[in-house]
Amino acid sequence: MLKSISASPHAVVLEQALNSASFRHKVISNNIANINTPGFKKSEVPFEQQLGSILDNNNQQLSRTHERHLNAKNKNDLTPAARTLSNYSLRTDGNNVDIDIEMAELAKNNIYYDAVAQQLSRYFSNIKSAINGGRS
Repeated sequence: MLKSISASPHAVVLEQALNSASFRHKVISNNIANINTPGFKKSEVPFEQQLGSILDNNNQQLSRTHERHLNAKNKNDLTPAARTLSNYSLRTDGNNVDIDIEMAELAKNNIYYDAVAQQLSRYFSNIKSAINGGRS
């Protein structure tokens, strides 16, 4: 059975991390766009927590074949999801969006996205190097 290079466990996790960062950017942008909407409740994308809970879960959705390897059995288990934070309000109109926090989260997410993209690029560069016998 021939497997796709992009279906490797490493690539799957990195791909989902990129999807998560892209989705998080949309969620943060939506929060910022609704900063003056009365009653609006901000959302967040806790992908890293989701991945951590999958790894810590006794019925692991990810299993290790080697102590330094991850094997994503089901790509859909890593699908990012947004959650609305409705348990508090910052203003009298019921809105809980803080522009300073959102802008900081946006900057943090950009750094995260760039780091994951570099890792994925490095992964495929290493595969290309192996295919070319170490030649560029």
